Amino acid sequence: MRIELKKDYKYSLVVPTSIGVRITPAGRQPVNCSSIFTMQTTSAETNVASVSSYLGLPVKVLTVFVKDSPIAKMIKSNLLSRNMTYEGKDVPQRGPWGYRHQFNIADSGYGPRGPRVQNDRAGEVGRILDAGDFDLDRIFNDEGVQVLHLSGLIAALSPQTGRFCIELAQAAKKSGTRISFDLNYRASFWKNREGELGKIFSDIVELADFLVGNEEDFQLCLSIKGPEAGGKDLASKISSFKEMIMNVKEKFPNASVFATTLRDVVSANCHLWGAIMLEGENWHVIEPRKIEVIDRIGGGDGFVGGMLYGILRGWEPEKWIQFGWASGAFVATLLTDYATPADEDQIWDIWRGNARVRR
Repeated sequence: MRIELKKDYKYSLVVPTSIGVRITPAGRQPVNCSSIFTMQTTSAETNVASVSSYLGLPVKVLTVFVKDSPIAKMIKSNLLSRNMTYEGKDVPQRGPWGYRHQFNIADSGYGPRGPRVQNDRAGEVGRILDAGDFDLDRIFNDEGVQVLHLSGLIAALSPQTGRFCIELAQAAKKSGTRISFDLNYRASFWKNREGELGKIFSDIVELADFLVGNEEDFQLCLSIKGPEAGGKDLASKISSFKEMIMNVKEKFPNASVFATTLRDVVSANCHLWGAIMLEGENWHVIEPRKIEVIDRIGGGDGFVGGMLYGILRGWEPEKWIQFGWASGAFVATLLTDYATPADEDQIWDIWRGNARVRR
């Protein structure tokens, strides 16, 4: 299947996001018994965009910052270092109990001890993201965008960000921009908001071209009937996902690409990593392979970023999922939550299983 993308564009990929920082203990230790931490900027959506930005495609980030905040300055510097253009207003903090950027406190786990993540998002400035703060006509029509990537994390962050994502998707659709949506269900976001968020997510999915999510995402976000409970073996998982996607496709026929990762955790340092994708009427499956893991956070975002990069490059569909799989595996070898590929060959070597030294 061939994906037609805009030929006249300034940005290959645009991502709306709320950016914060991740605090990670040194030496893979648990948070509660550590005294030395590393702090880095992070967001799921910029994690996705990093594959394209590091490999030379023009990327734009739509966000919001806390004015005069040192964390905001850190974030802006980081985005520029990742070859990303950003746009967003600076909002006054309004005192110590006002706005701030989120804190994500997470260790990496080790061996039989799995990683633990605590999201501290009280007062998060990204909750006030508003389409009215951006000139959508300029971005999507005058400048031009090939793909808009949305995340369920932003759509569910607040009632305002839900409207923000819908308005972005509507503007993108009118301009001929393709829309990617990673459902990213989070139970804590959805508690007591099922009706409200179900409507928002359905409105976005009706406009989307590319959908990413596991069975739980589709069932809980879109009220899609799932398959009967089956075995936990690989064949059952693949069959179950295929049945689920056919139900989604019947309800939302606009989307043409559906994908998810397949992950079994052997230990915090060893995962079985696979993927499955439907493009048009064609299924592509990568059976799980063993990968070594330094830090698992961002692996799924790396998969989406690699898949979108393949689409943006106009490759054959088989390469979309291969590059996505390898990009996700690459992120698992890094201490950052996002991919930092030196070139395409570095990713393709992971796909080929070539870890030999290059001199």
